[in-house]
Amino acid sequence: MRFTIGLPTDRVDRADEFVTGAAVTECARALEGMGFDACFVTDHPAPDAKWLAAGGHHALDPFVALSFAAAATTRLRLQTHILVLAYRNPLLTAKSVLSLEALSGGRTILGVAAGYLKPEFAALGVDFDERNALTDEAIDVVRATLTQDVVVHEGRHFRTRGTTMAPRRPAPPPIWVGGNSTAAIRRAVERGDGWVPFPNPASAARTVRTANLASIDDLAERLRFLREHAAAVGRTEPLDVCMSPFADRDPYDVGRLKEEIAALAELGVTWCVLGVPGADTRREYLARAQRLADEVLAAFAGTA
Repeated sequence: MRFTIGLPTDRVDRADEFVTGAAVTECARALEGMGFDACFVTDHPAPDAKWLAAGGHHALDPFVALSFAAAATTRLRLQTHILVLAYRNPLLTAKSVLSLEALSGGRTILGVAAGYLKPEFAALGVDFDERNALTDEAIDVVRATLTQDVVVHEGRHFRTRGTTMAPRRPAPPPIWVGGNSTAAIRRAVERGDGWVPFPNPASAARTVRTANLASIDDLAERLRFLREHAAAVGRTEPLDVCMSPFADRDPYDVGRLKEEIAALAELGVTWCVLGVPGADTRREYLARAQRLADEVLAAFAGTA
């Protein structure tokens, strides 16, 4: 099991503590020293006021935030968790990914999803009903642009007669596909290098527009579908699975958290998402992260 942890860059209510260059670099450097395998940020370029009032959050541009984390570290992987591909032209996304890869020495994990905030799509001028088709197209174009010398593509809303990207990297970053639905799982199997489900109780399923996922049993059922679909399409390459424990809602019950992570590992989960909710200062955030490192990461050392 490997572990990724969220950088607190959504805490704009405590911006001086968490949303500065010094804060991001201090946290990233410390997390690397604690032994975390990756850090992550999310993506909300234009959240609407109604969603924010209901508990939503702001987010820094993921590539800018992760570039600060990259500059302060040498080993820590840099994960978008997740990037909404449909918000951006795929070639602009590819350029951002390539830039982060070049500057970090190849440490990017590109977590992507179709997105669910309809008002955010409207604010960015993107047709919400096209999000799945745009996501599939973007995965294909980003991967092609990062692996082929010249890309010629007639897209839904763009065309390129021969795009090149430089500097070329030895290999593209892994693309992990987020979402609980059968469509997301098919996308992960057919186009991705990993699948990123997330806890989603029935009360929230309609809001975030993906399938209910409220228990280990629900996850086991989804993983059965993933493996069946992989067999049906002839996929033989391994697929990472990156999951947030349900017990992470009470992350300071470390015993329960470790029990659930062990159960996730038994199901085939390869990456575990951890968080540090409720910290109001960097010092508090880092102290709680250190406890997770000492009591949780240490218990699974050598199991990756």
